[in-house]
Amino acid sequence: MRKTVKKIRVLYFMIGLLGIGLIGCRDDDAEVRQTSAEPVAEQEEQTKSESEEQAQKQKQYVFYDVEENRYEAELLKDFPKCSYDFSNLTEKNGFKIYEDKNTGIKSKLGIDVSEFQGEVDWQEVKNSGIEFVIVRMGYRGYGESGTLVVDPMFDAHVKGAMDAGLQVGVYFFSQAISDEEATEEAAFVLEHIEPYHLTGPVIFDTEEIKYDTARTDHNTVEQFTDYCIIFCDEIKKAGYETMIYANMKWMAFTLDLTRLTEYPFWYADYHDIPQCPYEYAIWQYTETGRVPGVKGNVDINLWFQQENK
Repeated sequence: MRKTVKKIRVLYFMIGLLGIGLIGCRDDDAEVRQTSAEPVAEQEEQTKSESEEQAQKQKQYVFYDVEENRYEAELLKDFPKCSYDFSNLTEKNGFKIYEDKNTGIKSKLGIDVSEFQGEVDWQEVKNSGIEFVIVRMGYRGYGESGTLVVDPMFDAHVKGAMDAGLQVGVYFFSQAISDEEATEEAAFVLEHIEPYHLTGPVIFDTEEIKYDTARTDHNTVEQFTDYCIIFCDEIKKAGYETMIYANMKWMAFTLDLTRLTEYPFWYADYHDIPQCPYEYAIWQYTETGRVPGVKGNVDINLWFQQENK
């Protein structure tokens, strides 16, 4: 009987220990659940950071478009990498400025304009601190006919900016769908800039036509790249500096950058810090800038140059 009672007591003691253990497990589970219930924003940010780190390990890079859509693209080993240290990016008088005393790279401040800016007070623009301007020379219509058009404000903008003492370059919005059309576009630009002594680049601009169809919708990566090369080589042969305009999505998925290593880029990115892992000459950092002398919004740019230029 005593042995039986003793056994029962031992059994109760073991059950008590087991109960304590179970309570401890439940408390631990509660802690786990509480810890995992982090704010959704923090979880999303952590996931975003982890995915970017994973992409880097796989020789990919991550970027976001103006609507914050996320993309991953292959990081090309043979294309020159971005050399700018954006810890040297600051602001002055409402404009971004860049100066790296270690490398001697300093930014020039500029805008780009077209007919949409209308008449501009160029002296007021110059007095505000703007140093260069890129004027739209013209465009090819994105409809079926693909008519070549001179920007209605081209001559007025170029003359006014030059008279104010600004460095002037031009860009042309392309819709070429053949080698012949790319050559035609270059000849069209050269004809209309010939009367002016331009000291800025002549830039080839191809872009996605959003929310509409375009005659270039069926161009291949090879074709888009061919037309960049054809246009830029024609411009260089005429003695002008040349560039290619593109945003990150265009560079990642529409152009074959491995064939464009010899051509500087005018890069558009409206994030606080540009995302492009590759080298570029000009950064268009906003499309909603405000500059004295210009009515309404205007694109603002930084042109990275050695200080002695």
